[in-house]
Amino acid sequence: MDIRNPHLRTLDEVELLLANARLRDELEPYRDESIDSSTGEMSLQVENEYLASMLAWERAPALPISDWFSPPLQMLPPEALGDEQLPSALRQVIGKLFAKNIVLRCTDHLSDRELYTVIYRDIMTCCEKMVDVPGKALEWMCVEDTDTWLRYYASPVERRRYQEEHQVDLPPSAEPPHRRHLPQ
Repeated sequence: MDIRNPHLRTLDEVELLLANARLRDELEPYRDESIDSSTGEMSLQVENEYLASMLAWERAPALPISDWFSPPLQMLPPEALGDEQLPSALRQVIGKLFAKNIVLRCTDHLSDRELYTVIYRDIMTCCEKMVDVPGKALEWMCVEDTDTWLRYYASPVERRRYQEEHQVDLPPSAEPPHRRHLPQ
C-alpha cells in the first residue's frame, strides 16, 4: 500500500490549515472585514497565498524607490547626460528597476530623455511599499493625463466607454512615436 497518497493529502490539508491559522493570527492587528469577505471562494492554498501577500504588504516599509537598492540607486540628472550617453543610462536604470519587480507601462509616447526624466524625477523619489511577493510587480504607469492614454493606449472599447461616460470628444487615436520593448 502506498502510504503517500491518502495520508499525504490529509497531512497537506492539515499543514494548510495550520498555516492559515498562523497567517490569520499574524494579520490580526491589521484585520478588517475585507479579509473575510475576499477569501470566501478561494481554495485553502490560494487563500494562504493571498493572506501571505497581505501580511507582506502590511509589514513592508515605505521607502523612496531609490532606497530599494543597496547601495541606494543614484542617477545622473537628465541634463548631465549627453544624447550619446542617454540610451545606455536609460537601459541600465530600466533593467535595475525590473530586477526589483518595478515594471514601466505606457512609455512609448515619451522620448528617451522624457522617460529618463520621469524615472529620475517621479519614480526614484516616490515612497512605495517595498513588498517582495513572488509573481507580483509594482507597475508604474507613465501616463500623466487622460488625453495621452486615450490617444495612444486605450483600446477601442475603452475609448467608447470613456466617451459614453463623460460625453466628450476624444482625441484621435494614434500610434505612439517611440516604440519600446521593455522587460515585462
